[in-house]
Amino acid sequence: MLSEEMLEEAEQSKTLATARKTVGTPFVDTPRMTCRDIQVFYGDKQAINKMSIDVASNEVLAMIGPSGCGKSTFLRCLNRMNDTVLSCRVTGEVKLDGTDIYHPSVDVVPLRARVGMVFQKPNPFPKSIYDNIAYGPKIHGLTKNKDELDEIIETSLIRAGLWDEVKDRLQDPGTGLSGGQQQRLCIARTIAVSPEVILMDEPCSALDPIATARVEELIAELRTQFSIVIVTHSMQQAARVSQRTAYFHLGDLIEVGATEKVFTNPLHQLTEDYITGRFG
Repeated sequence: MLSEEMLEEAEQSKTLATARKTVGTPFVDTPRMTCRDIQVFYGDKQAINKMSIDVASNEVLAMIGPSGCGKSTFLRCLNRMNDTVLSCRVTGEVKLDGTDIYHPSVDVVPLRARVGMVFQKPNPFPKSIYDNIAYGPKIHGLTKNKDELDEIIETSLIRAGLWDEVKDRLQDPGTGLSGGQQQRLCIARTIAVSPEVILMDEPCSALDPIATARVEELIAELRTQFSIVIVTHSMQQAARVSQRTAYFHLGDLIEVGATEKVFTNPLHQLTEDYITGRFG
């Protein structure tokens, strides 16, 4: 039960907070990634206003907000996926372990091995299950022989919770798996190159409840080894899987904080309006 003093303090914080200033705890003591003053433009249109936030080591950071609020656009800044959009321009600074990933000397190929991505719709390569996992280690030169490659493939599938289901049919096409299995295959493909951060853009939106539950269990297991940033439209999912939650609104980062606090005692009125269903 919150004391009257705590409730009064929360109400004062809501009154003082404005849409253009992030409230809560966007920064952490031991960040894996740091983002400062990130802005994104598509041509002359500004999609992301100045945003600053840290991604902690071994945490799941959930990004929530209504459609079009900028959360997926921001997520794509973290491994320079926006580079593929000709009209897109990103300003500000994103550092991974102290290195600015937007520095001209940074090669995006090894960067995207260090910061992997799992997309909204499962996208296995038109290859065998084995070759889906083998692709990354091969192009990044992570193995010296087939025995090492076999070990990476088995380990990745075990960590993705898929090994027991596919170990006897590794030469079958990855596209022949169920939707949930395909998404776990994509996760296994991502972790096969030993990333430091995994980005997930609504990874369960195309899955049924059972497959979703399995992916959520997997996220909890992977957090012990990786930092995970997940965009989700499901506030229930954010509450289940994340340690911190960031709320986005119309291109602004409104609030960041411990997930339980954001959902039970938000500092910003816009956050409260969204999580209580008044809009969004």
